[in-house]
Amino acid sequence: MTIVTVMMMNVFVDALNFATQRPYSCVFVFTLVFVSYWWNWWGLFESETMAANGPTNIYGFTVKDIDGNEVSLSKYKGHVALIVNVASQCGLTNKNYAQLQELHAKYAESKGLRILAFPCNQFGGQEPGTDEQIKEFAAKKGAQFDLFDKINVNGDNAIPLYKFLKKKQHGTLTNAIKWNFSKFLINKKGEPVKRYGPQTAPKDIEKDIVKELDQPE
Repeated sequence: MTIVTVMMMNVFVDALNFATQRPYSCVFVFTLVFVSYWWNWWGLFESETMAANGPTNIYGFTVKDIDGNEVSLSKYKGHVALIVNVASQCGLTNKNYAQLQELHAKYAESKGLRILAFPCNQFGGQEPGTDEQIKEFAAKKGAQFDLFDKINVNGDNAIPLYKFLKKKQHGTLTNAIKWNFSKFLINKKGEPVKRYGPQTAPKDIEKDIVKELDQPE
C-alpha cells in the first residue's frame, strides 16, 4: 500500500465521520456519494498506474532451475502453465506429485501444458533437502515436469515471480501463500488467471486447464 493510498484512506475516514454526525441532512447524502465516487476513482487510478509500472505477465521474470541454471520464463510463451510450490515431506505430496505428473503426461506433448514446480521449505519445514536431494526425490516420484530451485514464496525474501503472482491473484483473507501445493494457472499470454489453495488437487482443476489449452494464442 502506497503512502498516497494511506493518505486517501485517512481522508475517506474523516469524511465519513463528518457525514455520520449529520445523518439527517443533505450533507450526509452528498458527502457519502462524493467520497464513494472519489474513492472508487482513486482505486481504479492506482490499480491502472501499478499495472502500467509493473509486469503484466510472467515472461519478464528469470528464475533458477533445480540445477542452478538461469531460466527466462519467456520460454513459456504461448503455453498454458501451472505454477506450484512443492514439498517432499507433506501429507499432500504423494497425491499432488502423482496427479501433476498425470496432467503432464496427458497434456504436455499433445497440447503444450507446462508445469513449473518450485520447492519451498516455508511450511512446516517440509522441504528441508538440498536441490540435489529434491531432484532425486522428484525423479523417484516419476516427475517429468519442470523443477526449479528451492525458493521463498512469502515474506521479504520471496522471489519476484511469487510477489507478482500473489498481486495478480489474491488469496483468501490475505494474499500470502497458505501452504504447500498452492497453484496458479497461467494462460497462453503469460497472465495468471486463477489461483487454487493447497487442498485443491491437480485433477480438480483439469477442466480449467483444458479450457485455457483450447483458447487461441
